[in-house]
Amino acid sequence: MIRFPFCKVAIGLVFVANPLAAQPSAKPPVDSSQSPIPAESSSVTAHSVTIDGQAIKYSARAGNLLLKNDSSAVIGSMFYVAYTREGADLRRRPITFLFNGGPGSSSVWLHLGSFAPIRVETSDAEPTPPAPYTVADNPFSLLDRTDLVFIDAMGTGFSRIVGKGQGKDFFGTDQDIRAFGDFILRYATVFGRWNSPKYLLGESYGTTRAAGLANALQDRGMPLNGLVLVSSWLNSYVDFGSPPYSLEITYQLYLPTMTATAWYHKALPQEHSSLPRLLQEVREYSMGGYQHALNQGSRLSDAERDSVVTKLHQYTGLSEEFIRRARLRVTPDRFQKELLRGKQRTVGRLDARFLGMDHDAGGESPEYDAANVAINGPFTTAINQYLQSELHYDGGTVYRTTNYPLVGADWDHRHRVAGGRWPIPDVSEDLRQAMSQNPYLRVFSASGYYDFATPFFETEYTLQHMGLDPALEKNISYGYYESGHMMYLHLGALAQLKKDLATFYDKGQPAPQ
Repeated sequence: MIRFPFCKVAIGLVFVANPLAAQPSAKPPVDSSQSPIPAESSSVTAHSVTIDGQAIKYSARAGNLLLKNDSSAVIGSMFYVAYTREGADLRRRPITFLFNGGPGSSSVWLHLGSFAPIRVETSDAEPTPPAPYTVADNPFSLLDRTDLVFIDAMGTGFSRIVGKGQGKDFFGTDQDIRAFGDFILRYATVFGRWNSPKYLLGESYGTTRAAGLANALQDRGMPLNGLVLVSSWLNSYVDFGSPPYSLEITYQLYLPTMTATAWYHKALPQEHSSLPRLLQEVREYSMGGYQHALNQGSRLSDAERDSVVTKLHQYTGLSEEFIRRARLRVTPDRFQKELLRGKQRTVGRLDARFLGMDHDAGGESPEYDAANVAINGPFTTAINQYLQSELHYDGGTVYRTTNYPLVGADWDHRHRVAGGRWPIPDVSEDLRQAMSQNPYLRVFSASGYYDFATPFFETEYTLQHMGLDPALEKNISYGYYESGHMMYLHLGALAQLKKDLATFYDKGQPAPQ
């Protein structure tokens, strides 16, 4: 969930995928050419979980698979945890590969927060008290629809560069896509899943990976059945931090998220009973009157400017004076600081329902992301305890929830796609190619209304502007939830998301397996 290091963001999260960490500091060496090569091994345990009143027996396998380069030399060992339903026909039983993003995040957030048969219990929209934490059965697991494989990116979890591997083999947009593709092909070979229906579920930068990976796997002879994109980040050119920083479309795409946040905190000057209806109104204004005003630049008349200031006040809750001083262009970090400044509170970036308390209430941006710091402790503690005590897996060290210090500024953001190589990622063309060449590929897009890391309107804009043939538009479906970047932190949103995904999977299968 984090974003680009060259981005102006408080917690280092617009570097894309799991904004659950601070910006990288000192970077240890990444050349691991002398690292010993471990054997491929795993720990398998038996469990059961009840989902919708149905008892499901399953095995949990925690282990590693080795990756090789084009010279057949081992370069990496990737850690995974797989949940497989007992007794299923593997020819018909779907399998889903899940991952968070970063780049530089493990998949602990999806693993212990969303669709695994277990999840860690956390407080909703407020900090969770310190240990002990509870890891309990998850009634919203997707295990009733699909087997699940949670994969940790290189340098996270227990995934490590080994043998002749080096950081440059993994730490880049295309290198990362290649590594995950190698893992999935290896997993399908080892466990006989080549002929199973296959899905990818990525979150944040994990959606960048998933879109690129869908195209790459297809080129390697493995077309997919479906993609689930959670809190998407697909086109860096229309987001803050991308050159040039002041693209007008970016302000337009963030406006509905500001409206949703102000509505949640009751900071709008007028009451609105229906959030979806209000947001549709703001979408239309953003691409109409607001877009026209921004495009006028210095030619904007005083009367037009006054009209826009009034509208933005109504839609954001910010004062007209502040909006005027900002030249009608309010960045997300300034909004998060300004909205509740009178109460000396900031709103979270990953999830604007969370509130922070800064030392300097007069500053320009939040000093930390309130949502980020609220969940780090429960997830980090729970994954280390769960793997050891329940899955009986000993990784020999502490599980790394992130590898940001390892990756640091060395991440290669360049991305090669048909037609050229982009200096920063835009994988919408990868997705268009994959869907065009495999017209059966279905996509579900899930977005939280209160997410400033990957705003929902930006996702809509990208998916609706990638040039997909009109005949294939029906293959994309959308879900919206009153939560943030990790919408599953809110149980109501998780329940609705599970229901929506159950329908998504069922449409691709004759019946649940």
